[in-house]
Amino acid sequence: MSHRTRLGIYLNDHLAGSAAGVAVLRRVARVHRGTELGPPLASLALEATQDCESLIRIMADLDLPVRRHRMALGRLAEKAGRFKLNGRVLSRSPLSDVVELEAVRLGVEGKACAWRSLETLAGTEPRIDVVHLRELLRRAERQIQVLEALRVDRAARVFGAGRPNAGGGPRGSSL
Repeated sequence: MSHRTRLGIYLNDHLAGSAAGVAVLRRVARVHRGTELGPPLASLALEATQDCESLIRIMADLDLPVRRHRMALGRLAEKAGRFKLNGRVLSRSPLSDVVELEAVRLGVEGKACAWRSLETLAGTEPRIDVVHLRELLRRAERQIQVLEALRVDRAARVFGAGRPNAGGGPRGSSL
């Protein structure tokens, strides 16, 4: 298998994960519209959509085919993930917020890894825009911080600890 084939598989896998992450963020932002979680989740959903589009552009720049069926499988996996045991059968559980925020955070960690992997390739691949890639990586790192603050706050509420501190997030962070 060639390096190019492996890179195409790798980026298509990340694209499938990105499509699933966008679907989760859009749904969770919709669920929390009008609450304190709504604005940061809506912002994250928009950024995740833009990041997915950036990945598609990077793949086009590298002449790598986008496997749309893999993106569809990612979205299907997201829908299947909704059917988890969360203590309730027909309604949304408060535990859903914690689990979904954890899953999205892990997805963004993976996205950051993909940007770093592409950054290593940029030294030998002039079609990769290193400046844009570094912007994407900084944004992913900020998204991780926001998601962690939201996750810690939700976990504290769901598991009965109230708010972890007056700032509403982990020590030293703010939403």
